Amino acid sequence: MKRAIGLLITIAFANSVFAAAEIGKPAPDFTATDINGKTHKLSDYKGKIVVLEEYNLDCPFCHNHFKTGAMQEVQGEITGKGVIWLLVNSAGRNSPSYRTPEAAKKEWATQKIKATAWIDDSSGELGRKYGMRTPPHMFVIDKEGALQYMGGIDSIATADAGDIPHAEPYLKEAMLAVAQGTPVAHAVTTPYGCSVKY
Repeated sequence: MKRAIGLLITIAFANSVFAAAEIGKPAPDFTATDINGKTHKLSDYKGKIVVLEEYNLDCPFCHNHFKTGAMQEVQGEITGKGVIWLLVNSAGRNSPSYRTPEAAKKEWATQKIKATAWIDDSSGELGRKYGMRTPPHMFVIDKEGALQYMGGIDSIATADAGDIPHAEPYLKEAMLAVAQGTPVAHAVTTPYGCSVKY
């Protein structure tokens, strides 16, 4: 009985810590600072499509998409169309995966990242609002500020570079649908990767 009560408390705590971002509903607003000290508010991007990417290069699954150049290719293609792409690192300051602004800027250059900005979410506030669980955990917000996709970047949960070309590109499909104003076929998918080091 005590064990069951303990489990219920744990579940309740998890539900209270991770906000319920819902498809078709307004995406949780946030104010966050990037590694260059610039402030970003979701509300400032109304009228633009916004992508959020939970990021941690120390995770083999996340690293796989960057070492192949696949993630940078998608970032460049999408931001080239005026989409705002925010890289979100929610690793806490006591985690080995935390990056100081200086280290993050170096990693940005080394990896040739083509996102709009790298958000320092070491407080975990943004990640918890969206329930970000794994790097990469992807979110697409439409021009009206409604959440239209959340889940994995693609359909194959692997750190094998050879699998990327064979995976169904969930993120790209969602982006195309949102840009065209049509329903996203797979609006919620299971994110894969390592746990976020809050």
